[in-house]
Amino acid sequence: MEKLKIKNYPMVSPAPTVLVGADVNGKPNYATVGAFGMVCLEPVFYVSLKSTHYTTIGVKENGYFSINVPSADMVQITDYCGIVSGKTTDKSIVFTSFYDELKKAPMISECPLNFLCKIIQIVPIYGFEVFFGEIVSTYLNKQCLTGNKPDPLKINPMIMMGTSYFDLGQAVGNLFKEGVEYKKL
Repeated sequence: MEKLKIKNYPMVSPAPTVLVGADVNGKPNYATVGAFGMVCLEPVFYVSLKSTHYTTIGVKENGYFSINVPSADMVQITDYCGIVSGKTTDKSIVFTSFYDELKKAPMISECPLNFLCKIIQIVPIYGFEVFFGEIVSTYLNKQCLTGNKPDPLKINPMIMMGTSYFDLGQAVGNLFKEGVEYKKL
């Protein structure tokens, strides 16, 4: 296969689209983010927020944030939360918010998968702040289970790549099983 060298642009790498939640000035606020992911095999996520974002204020003040995984059918409202600022738009009315017993960060009822994270480290970089958060609670819509496990196809998260959103489509293999089959060849 012929390879072409292209411009260094991190958005070429696919990432799950999430809504980061925090209370700001006593109200839930949510920001759409594509710079999110796992850090290690421990229950730790990272999320990168622009230092000037309204949600960043709440994350830093409260020491907690939520990660809300919207389904692909929530594309319009998810994108909306990425183009309007909580400084000028009340996003607390966009979703039905809920809290767990810690009451540290709002989560979105309409999203099939939610995580509450406690900040364990913050790294500033190029006008952004990367928050590393230990997962303290996880919530999943009951209908997104298959055999007592979260089913990615039922959750149907959006993937952000370049300037577009994509859904998962279909499973193409199983983690730690496909390689075993390859080794047998």
